[in-house]
Amino acid sequence: MRVILAEDSTLLREGLVRLLAEEGHEVVAAVGDAAALLAYTRRELPDVVVTDVRMPPTNTDEGMLAALEIRRQWPSIGVLVLSQYVEKRYAAQLVEGEGERVGYLLKDRVAQVGEFLDALARVGDGGVAFDPEVVRQLVQRTSRADPLTTLTHREREVLDKMAEGHTNPSIAKRLHISVSAVEKNGNSIFDKLGIVDDTAYNRRVLAILRYLNS
Repeated sequence: MRVILAEDSTLLREGLVRLLAEEGHEVVAAVGDAAALLAYTRRELPDVVVTDVRMPPTNTDEGMLAALEIRRQWPSIGVLVLSQYVEKRYAAQLVEGEGERVGYLLKDRVAQVGEFLDALARVGDGGVAFDPEVVRQLVQRTSRADPLTTLTHREREVLDKMAEGHTNPSIAKRLHISVSAVEKNGNSIFDKLGIVDDTAYNRRVLAILRYLNS
């Protein structure tokens, strides 16, 4: 997988470059600011961009704004955002449109190498990968009029894992239930959210969009 990495911390950036190279990925550029990220993305057209939210010169939201611009200009490029904190105002914007090839991880999760690499692979394969803490905080924003409030506890658990980017077998393993039970709960979720049958993947994406935008 061809990756561009944007991180202003030299130590973390170089560590991630080495990790990705060891895992067989090609890091075509590793930069420390959002302007360079956009410039290299335009030139290299990577498979996935991994970027911090807060980058120079103001260290506020340059990285996130660059990520949103990449989503707009090059929707075929996966975007995996790293952040020290949950930036609620931007997280839902990442999944606008098709809601594919996108992830949002807290930096603490990067220390869990396996989880970081799994999230990168999911985004590169066209899926989503949201940190459980990001999902938890976004869920707290649901209003009493939201159809999400009609979901059962088990349906909520299944949707949590969908939003994190897990497949049905992975959800079944993590929740200690059968794959058929996951499918049954998934269909119930789609019905309650008014998501008509199209393809299984598109319905999942629409459910996640409804979830994150609620």
